[in-house]
Amino acid sequence: MSDSSTPEQDELAGSEQPFIQHLKELRDRLVKSLIAVALACMVLSVFPGPSELYDYLAAPLVANLPEGTKLIATSVISPFMVPLKIMLMTGFLLALPVVLYQGWAFVAPGLYMHEKKLVLPLVVSSTLLFFIGVAFCYFFVFGQVFKFIQSFAPKSITAAPDIEAYLSFVLTMFVAFGLAFEVPIVVIVLARMNFVSIQKLKDFRSYFIVLAFIIAAVVTPPDVVSQLALAIPMVLLYELGIWAAQLFIKHTRAPDDAGPDAS
Repeated sequence: MSDSSTPEQDELAGSEQPFIQHLKELRDRLVKSLIAVALACMVLSVFPGPSELYDYLAAPLVANLPEGTKLIATSVISPFMVPLKIMLMTGFLLALPVVLYQGWAFVAPGLYMHEKKLVLPLVVSSTLLFFIGVAFCYFFVFGQVFKFIQSFAPKSITAAPDIEAYLSFVLTMFVAFGLAFEVPIVVIVLARMNFVSIQKLKDFRSYFIVLAFIIAAVVTPPDVVSQLALAIPMVLLYELGIWAAQLFIKHTRAPDDAGPDAS
């Protein structure tokens, strides 16, 4: 009786696990992710501390308020809860590489060897891109947006933003810019998994430009500065994703697909 198994099938031999085993592994990886977040929060609670973290987060807004103006707390527990939420958010960001790795490690056993080559580059690049998006929002966008908004404030009004409202605004903007900077990763995955061809991605370019400005108009404040600051990087990152996807497809091609077009 001839052996009709292929090399790719041999790669996955013995990797099948019962459903209960998958649940146990998922539980273990979730626990490891939570431990990583908890450890990061413990470190942040000691240095620099929740209050200092909020002061740092509020610095771009405070710098554009009238001199001597401070943020206010309209709830009794806000001075305690808001810095605590900031610490949890920062702890999650610090532990994000571990969280992403645990997610990839969970699905890795079901991938072929050439597909596993995607794991480390995607984990590292997606983490860096998310951090770059958050940093771009904090160091560039916030300062320009708050300056633009304050320039329209009437002289008879003293701006005194609430700390919870500011936290909600910051989180929304951080998530929006962090996810927007993941555009190249989405493009790479779609192309590598053969959901969309490179040519179709190129043909979709003009539509994506319109889509980027629509997304920016929905998730950012109604000012031109923040909308352009989100839409333009998304368009540029889409182009970067198309270029990177071609490299990924070339270097993660299945062994039996290597042929004249692999060059």
